[in-house]
Amino acid sequence: MKKIQINEIKNHINEKVKLGGFTESIRNGKAMAFLVLKDITGRVQITVNKAEDPSLAEIIAELTPDSVISVTGSVRKNENVRLGGLEMIPDEIIIESLAAPLPIQREEIPASKKKPSIPRSDPDARQNYRWIDLRTDKNQLMFKAQTELVSAMREFLLRQSFTEIHTPKLIAAASESGAEVFKVDYFGREAYLAQSPQFYKQMAMAAGFERIFETGPVFRAEKSYTSKHTTEFTGFDLEISYIESHRELMNLEEDLLIYALQKVKDKFGDEIETLFGVPLVVPQKPFPEVKLSELYAALKEEYGYIAPETGDLTTAAEQLSFEWVKKHYAHEFLFITDYSAEKRAFYHKRDASGVPQGYDLIWKGVEITTGALREHRYEILKRQAEEKGLNEDVKFYLEFFRCGCPPHGGFGLGIDRLTMLLTGLHISDAMFLFRSPKRLTP
Repeated sequence: MKKIQINEIKNHINEKVKLGGFTESIRNGKAMAFLVLKDITGRVQITVNKAEDPSLAEIIAELTPDSVISVTGSVRKNENVRLGGLEMIPDEIIIESLAAPLPIQREEIPASKKKPSIPRSDPDARQNYRWIDLRTDKNQLMFKAQTELVSAMREFLLRQSFTEIHTPKLIAAASESGAEVFKVDYFGREAYLAQSPQFYKQMAMAAGFERIFETGPVFRAEKSYTSKHTTEFTGFDLEISYIESHRELMNLEEDLLIYALQKVKDKFGDEIETLFGVPLVVPQKPFPEVKLSELYAALKEEYGYIAPETGDLTTAAEQLSFEWVKKHYAHEFLFITDYSAEKRAFYHKRDASGVPQGYDLIWKGVEITTGALREHRYEILKRQAEEKGLNEDVKFYLEFFRCGCPPHGGFGLGIDRLTMLLTGLHISDAMFLFRSPKRLTP
């Protein structure tokens, strides 16, 4: 008999079906036994009359929480059952995998009159047994929402004639500079893990692809221990030709995020708010925009924040910008423009005053995007690379521009940061498997 998923049983009342899943709970009484079976789609109660089928009673006596079983039986209506008013009366239970005692406590169990509370295991312990931690409703909902988010972004771009590409992650030279990259041995010579697909996205522009995007791993050798940093994450990057201003990119990103977040809200918004306590607000256009210097002036005047002379956005200002944009615009997103050329990548195009034509996008006080118009003119690009001492490191990249390249620009989004902000979690809990300077397993 072909197995079905639990959310399908409502279509099979008074029919025999086969289910599979984890035993979430076991109540084994003298006459009756009740199991709650969980799969990725839901739960169902398995009801066993032990006197009527002693062989099933023997199997239930062996079961432990989180054991995996296959169950064949009939679906019945029962108004007394809390799980959708349906139960399954089994003919056969097969133990596929008997679970050992769980090494972590996934969620806190509140105290009762008879028992004290059981605290949740600490984050490191849960990361050590991540495959067990991931069995919860919250974690599984998170990745369902992430799937919908990425699918919606891909759908949005495909409708606008974008082509999906997949670029190499093993490269011969550092992506943007000699710092913050992982070095690897490549058959006796030095190679690097890519910081971003940036150079190859631009190569696609030089190849005449005009509109491309990519979803793939990104590596950053940063010794950062914050709620938003990780040494490996999944990026969603795009590049587009024949644009004249970085504001065209900003407009595209607004539309992309509105479309994707609306899709997530329609499908999972209520569940996200129930399980994570985070309402999903779909933003409206236009997103607020401010120059970096103007933001710093406002933060000083309104919050007493004095920024160091960096020409860049500090973490404290990034966080405080959320309070400012909520207060003045009732918005969660904020575009910040006019960074110093010293703090922007050499390939960002500059205006006549030398100001890079790019932006950062901040959501809930966290940077999720750096976007920019690119410098596509070979001699100017070469000079800007030389200014930063990178002319030799990026020699192969500069070749992309010698034989014709259209004006272009692009941006990148971190999928894991978006997931983190959707759910209000630490970055380590918002990823399937987290990587940091201290964590390389599981």
